[in-house]
Amino acid sequence: MGNRLSKIYTRTGDDGSTGLADGNRIPKNALRVEAMGTVDELNCHLGLLLEGLTADDTFIDPLRRIQHHLFDLGGEFAIPGSRIISPDHIHWLEQTLDHHNEELPALKNFILPGGSPAAAQCHLARAVCRRGERIVVALGQEETINDEARQYLNRLSDLLFVVARVLARRNGGEEILWEQKKSDLQGD
Repeated sequence: MGNRLSKIYTRTGDDGSTGLADGNRIPKNALRVEAMGTVDELNCHLGLLLEGLTADDTFIDPLRRIQHHLFDLGGEFAIPGSRIISPDHIHWLEQTLDHHNEELPALKNFILPGGSPAAAQCHLARAVCRRGERIVVALGQEETINDEARQYLNRLSDLLFVVARVLARRNGGEEILWEQKKSDLQGD
């Protein structure tokens, strides 16, 4: 393991820049930093979701694994040119997604975020994941990045959608279906 921080503040970022793991400094509002920050934010949302699950929940192990993947992904963004996320990561997400999607009925309507606190938290994580994906797409238009990083976030947002659906339906709960008539401003 690398050096441990003995002092948390360094004052080096007071000028609006931040240091990458390769030693280069870039503006704190650069797309690369946005990607790192959004992946970190997503990881925090998953941590909050995990804290609301019971110790025997089947989603704990895969979500913890994803947290480790996200930490690695943030590291990949911190070291331009590095490749940590691989096709194997994406394949694992697809297998996990397919496994959990098998138990769900086919979607015939859009669903609203909610159904249970855990499902709502998972939908929030999904939305942050989609934002991260958009940032990574923009970063890839400016710099060369690992395509698997973008693909990973795309599959992860799909998986989080499926997990939210499963969580909403647990213990007799229901998904909240979007209804066109409820969006109508004319009323009944």
